[in-house]
Amino acid sequence: MPTAGQSKRADVVRNQQKLLAAAAEVFVTSGVDAPIREIAAAAGVGMGTIYRHFPTRADLVVAVFRHQVESCAEAGPALLAEAASPFVALRRWIDLFVDFLVTKHGLADTLRPDGSGFAALHTYFVDRLVPVAAELLDAAAGAGEIRPGTEPYELLRGIGNLCIGPGDDPRYDPRRLIDLLLRGMREQAGPPEA
Repeated sequence: MPTAGQSKRADVVRNQQKLLAAAAEVFVTSGVDAPIREIAAAAGVGMGTIYRHFPTRADLVVAVFRHQVESCAEAGPALLAEAASPFVALRRWIDLFVDFLVTKHGLADTLRPDGSGFAALHTYFVDRLVPVAAELLDAAAGAGEIRPGTEPYELLRGIGNLCIGPGDDPRYDPRRLIDLLLRGMREQAGPPEA
């Protein structure tokens, strides 16, 4: 049976996760420079609660980044277990990855003055997400849904490059290009090897 201290800690963790999810949503719609009061309102907490957990904006942005990396990493195996096929799981996971990239690009500007912090986060990102991409790619290739040999790092980097800065140009839709890429991977698949 959990003690009062353990349930309090669980509440703190749950509230912090709720705050990070709300901050991520605000960052996607309003950017990483969104007012703290907007994040507090979205999370249903006071501004003091945010500052108690994250004394600076950079602290909050880094925590959101880590939270999103973990969510994306955990989603891969879950999608693989529940999706109709490994390729469907891969496609859904890439959609989550693209959602994550929207916030990640804003992070670079926030942390630029301290390049070492950004480099460490990039390493963390690669270490957590490349193995998940590899698992999904291997499963899709093993099912004969894509051609084997797609390198997970190259795929993630390519998708990242497609997502860089459409800016205010409504004619550019990175998701359309990513869909073309995925369809190309699928059309190139031959029959599964015995």
